[in-house]
Amino acid sequence: MASETTSTFSADFTIGGDLTVKRMGYGAMRITGEGIWGPPQDREEAIRVLQRTVELGINFIDTADSYGPHVSEELIAEALHPYPAGLVIATKGGLLRTGPNQWPINAHPDHLREALEGSLQRLKLDQIDLYQLHRVDPEVPYEKTLEFLQQVQEEGLVKHIGLSEVTVDQIKKAQEYVKVVSVQNMYSVDNRKWEEELEYCRQQNMAFIPWYPLAGGNSDALAKLDKIGQKHGASKQQIALSWLLHHAPNILLIPGTSKVKHLEENFQAASIRLSPEDIQELDQLNSAEISG
Repeated sequence: MASETTSTFSADFTIGGDLTVKRMGYGAMRITGEGIWGPPQDREEAIRVLQRTVELGINFIDTADSYGPHVSEELIAEALHPYPAGLVIATKGGLLRTGPNQWPINAHPDHLREALEGSLQRLKLDQIDLYQLHRVDPEVPYEKTLEFLQQVQEEGLVKHIGLSEVTVDQIKKAQEYVKVVSVQNMYSVDNRKWEEELEYCRQQNMAFIPWYPLAGGNSDALAKLDKIGQKHGASKQQIALSWLLHHAPNILLIPGTSKVKHLEENFQAASIRLSPEDIQELDQLNSAEISG
């Protein structure tokens, strides 16, 4: 799918028909310790990052019970509860934590029930706006997981349901059970493995939420991003984020950071307007491999 030829884009997207958010959001994975394990090294700065997020007008925050585990959700509630009107907090369940950088999958309904109830308690919410299945579990029948998501939505514990790291076929299967409003897959200017899934989401008016949204070390990509960044007085990271906003109108960004300065730099990417020539040059970058 080619980027839109115009250098303008909508700043907003409506999730599930009723949750309108700014397309530049914030991912809260990094406000934890090394290896996404334990508390952050600078707790006060993590709190400031969350508060500054809202001050900037960002109203979409993505987290998960496994970030810490639990730490990210607890900090969000501490920093922002009672939540300002219009703030959408999305969280995820389906991964276990056995140590730093260790992410075993468990999407069994029993675990998901425990994870969801924990998320509601930590976030101090009666209902999760967007609850996302963190991974499809190869050891659990997919139908059982989907039946659980259907059930908790009927119970009113979650408003909308999303998926992560899924194929088009897996999205279609989930649509037999629930209305899928978002998909969160790895995607960036130089890693477009999930292009078919992005296009399907666009056709279905689902949000597509790329994780690892920055170029992952591809030297050609980094050189082109740097070159275009110099023209706009921007960093290559800001250009990579801007390209995603230009690329498809249903992309929501959730770059993560534990530093206020970095948060503000990421936020500025939403103000960059790439030229059709910039977009064409970046569209030519497409490596399925990421290094680094």
